[in-house]
Amino acid sequence: MALASTGKALGAAEESAENPPVDTEGISLRTDSILAMRMGSTTREDIDEVTPAVVQHLNLLLDQDLGADEDAEVQQLVRKGLTLIDSKERPTAETPTFGAWLYARDVATLTRRLLWVYTERNGLGAP
Repeated sequence: MALASTGKALGAAEESAENPPVDTEGISLRTDSILAMRMGSTTREDIDEVTPAVVQHLNLLLDQDLGADEDAEVQQLVRKGLTLIDSKERPTAETPTFGAWLYARDVATLTRRLLWVYTERNGLGAP
């Protein structure tokens, strides 16, 4: 079993099919790459290629205990995340490239924020 550098001992992280480990480094790299995309030099195909993975990362983080019960700001982030992953909110083939680009950036930005909450809550190093 290979885990990302989470700062926990190998045996400390429990892994299951329902709750896969959070790859903090992988999520950080993926969101960085999306946030580095520039509208003038990015194609719709590039955007459509990376968006599903970052949506999966967001979904994974939303399945974690982020402390939303105790923190109104985290509750707000979770609500926004649930809205973003709703299939009605995702870009379609008819969505202009700019709209798809904005959606990918919104998902990546929120994923980064929730990743920060996750690492803080679990005493891990900064993503």
